[in-house]
Amino acid sequence: MKICPKKAKTKAWIVSVDMGYGHQRAAYPLKYLAYKNKIVTANSYPGIPSRDRNIWRQSRKFYEFMSRFKNVPVVGEPAWEFYDNLQEIPKFYPKRDLSKLSLQVSQIYFMIEKQNWGKHLIDTLAKNPLPFVSTFFIPAFMAETFNYPGEIYCLATDTDINRAWAPKSPASSRIKYFAPSYRVADRLKLYGVLPENIYLTGFPLPLENIGNSKLDILKKDLTQRLVNLDPKRSYWDKDSETIKKQLGIKRFPTKSQHPLTLMFSVGGAGAQREIGVTALASLKNDILAKRIRMILVAGIHNSLSQYFRQMIRSAGLAGELGRGVKIIFSANKEGYFRKFNAALRTTDILWTKPSELSFYCGLGVPIIIAPPIGSQEDFNRTWLRTIGSAVSQENPKYVNEWLFDWIESGWFAEAAMHGFLEAPKFGSYNIEKVICHRFKEAREAKMILQY
Repeated sequence: MKICPKKAKTKAWIVSVDMGYGHQRAAYPLKYLAYKNKIVTANSYPGIPSRDRNIWRQSRKFYEFMSRFKNVPVVGEPAWEFYDNLQEIPKFYPKRDLSKLSLQVSQIYFMIEKQNWGKHLIDTLAKNPLPFVSTFFIPAFMAETFNYPGEIYCLATDTDINRAWAPKSPASSRIKYFAPSYRVADRLKLYGVLPENIYLTGFPLPLENIGNSKLDILKKDLTQRLVNLDPKRSYWDKDSETIKKQLGIKRFPTKSQHPLTLMFSVGGAGAQREIGVTALASLKNDILAKRIRMILVAGIHNSLSQYFRQMIRSAGLAGELGRGVKIIFSANKEGYFRKFNAALRTTDILWTKPSELSFYCGLGVPIIIAPPIGSQEDFNRTWLRTIGSAVSQENPKYVNEWLFDWIESGWFAEAAMHGFLEAPKFGSYNIEKVICHRFKEAREAKMILQY
């Protein structure tokens, strides 16, 4: 696969926002394309005007508050439903014109056009007009509004998106989109975005988990994972020829190089942490017996890391901390993503809400779906189920029963292969390819790149 020279002096502005994990997780795999190997954070970059910073801060705090408030008895659920309805993704069928300007987009453009929100950022980057790649729609809108002189790209971060991702005048916009799924590509057309401005790239997965364009690291890790997920060789006996062909192996390994590992990852606002500690208590005896290892993901939240440590001690597993039970924590998101990606290589099952991590099933990691938070996560859950790479959680109190039943049946092994075969894997390479070659000859999203 032809790619940009790694030593190229001119690459791209990779722009993200610090709001939860999703948009920065999407940007992290593209860091090697970034100018001076640095990702620009639109709401906290050096020199950001205090007025701009305050606008970003207010929206971020409100989202994190609503994510936590959802769990408040009686009033939390109705309040969240009202908030979520403002961002709801409309039903796809019947296909119809959905380009009408939404209230949310109108408000965003009011702040950009009337308050010059983001002008400083765009003027600063325009001094070196590299390709502008944003993992959030607002910086892309800012770039177009303030006449950024280079090309503008926007990467969607879910399997389906609402109208907020499309600009005010989509038919005349010059923003080009990287679609992580077929549905997003088709949805953008319903929102009025021109087909020639849509590239079906897939979601950018971390190269340290993929390897080269032949997926050498991914295939090696998936082979080891299947050994743990198919102890009775049920799935192997049923579909060994497909496994051999797709993974380039001649026989099934007799033993995995790592113990059976379950990773539980909460959202950026720390929601659903109780699910993880309930599961931990249920799996106590299995952890002590070395039957399974559990990883709890605290992200960048030290308070959450401390909470997990306390719960590990309360469960009587203090002696297993760092061995049978591990915590992923870092003081910053780059460090967290690095640790997370490294741990994922020896993770067999990922338990998480259907966020942007849904795309990580493409690494051959089956997913247990925690309850979704928000309309876009409902669609991510549907997508995961459709491709057969995930299952909704049962009662966490009894995970010590249902988890091993699913493993014994070989279902998780089959789900791992489904994710590998059906989900996009080449997003990082495809985005690089577009930035290098522009693909101006493309006229249809379906004509684009290896999925």
